[in-house]
Amino acid sequence: MEVINTIGRRKTAVARIYMKPGSGNITINNRDYKEYFCTGTLQYIVTQPFEILGIQGTYDIKANLDGGGITGQAEALRLAISRALCEIDNETNRPPLKSKGLMKRDPRMVERKKPGQKKARKKFQFSKR
Repeated sequence: MEVINTIGRRKTAVARIYMKPGSGNITINNRDYKEYFCTGTLQYIVTQPFEILGIQGTYDIKANLDGGGITGQAEALRLAISRALCEIDNETNRPPLKSKGLMKRDPRMVERKKPGQKKARKKFQFSKR
């Protein structure tokens, strides 16, 4: 099997991954994923697709993360991994990942600031006189 290349996005974060069969090494921006994502919650988010399918330690991943914060980057990486696993075997891998909600790109973005207002929704204080 060759290298599978997929992309995942969340907020302003972009994750480009290269996945191939291996021993389960996940490298992000030339660093180990446990070093890159310090908290256990973010490490769980990254490995969630493998745990759902029960195939931990079977694929090596080299990822390039760009933009956003660490939570957005972790969720973008999770989407990219899920898409790559579906490219390998769509019939068996897609239904469990889809039922857990890992195949959908989260569309929520930051709302832009409007002119004449303090923030996106907050207005300046109104003075009648």
